Parts: sequence; C-alpha cells; structure tokens
Amino acid sequence: MTLREIKSHLQSLDTIAFQLPNGQFVPSHFHVTEVGKVHKHFIDCGGTVREEEVINFQLWEANDYDHRIHPEKLSQIIALSEKTLNLKNHEIEVEYQGDTIGKYGLEFNGSHFILTNRQTDCLAKDNCGVPETKQKIKLEELGANQQNACAPGSGCC
Repeated sequence: MTLREIKSHLQSLDTIAFQLPNGQFVPSHFHVTEVGKVHKHFIDCGGTVREEEVINFQLWEANDYDHRIHPEKLSQIIALSEKTLNLKNHEIEVEYQGDTIGKYGLEFNGSHFILTNRQTDCLAKDNCGVPETKQKIKLEELGANQQNACAPGSGCC
C-alpha cells in the first residue's frame, strides 16, 4: 500500500484497526510513534548496487488502555510527516513489536488494515546459480507412457 492509498482509506474510516498475519488485532490502544522515510542503499550478492525508499510506520502499545488514535489524527500525523520529511508516494512498511520488531507490508480489506508477512529474496538469482523453481507434476496426471519415461534410469531426470 502506498502513502496515497492509506490517506484515501483513512477518509472513509471511523476507527483504525490493524490485523496481524495470525488473525489477531493490534490492541486498539496502540500509538503510531514514528512515521519515517527509510532509504536503503545496498549491493546485492550479484554485485548490483540498488536503492529503495519506503515510508515506515511504527506501531507501539503501552498500558494506557483508554488511548485510541482516530483516522483524523493519523491523517494529521501523515500530513506533518509529508511536509517535514518531503515524503513521496512510496510503499508503506509497518514495524510492530512481537517477539522481536517485525516488519510488515500493509493492505486494506475494506474495513481495517492488514499487516502482511514480508519475505527476504535473492535479487541476483541469475548471478548466484539459484535454479528456477520448476513446476511440479503429479504422476497420476501423466499417461502410462509418460510415467514410464520418467522412471529412474530413463534419462529424463
């Protein structure tokens, strides 16, 4: 989700809720303690220099159970961040404290925000010798002649 998208979604909400990938919700007394611009300048394992920029929201919960951030307040925080940090319409990542600080993607399902799992990946598979994932075929879907052709020692594998 981009900055423009979250601003649009906030306009239609009365309350804000974030759902974790496991289905649980971030407690409703969370705070947005940071909005930041994160610039990453790096080299991948194939030697290519890369850059990426994301907008980071940090969610935090304290023991102030009466606290509730409303869509208007988050919109104000975003507006101040845009002005102060010169934010562009980049993707948003969300940090939230679990067993360790987790970084999540962000989606919207029409009623609340969903924190999505993010995965690492090799950006230079062609330079590293990482083989492409091959499509798996169930043997029962093959005809009898094709099944025998892929028998051990047949030379097809």
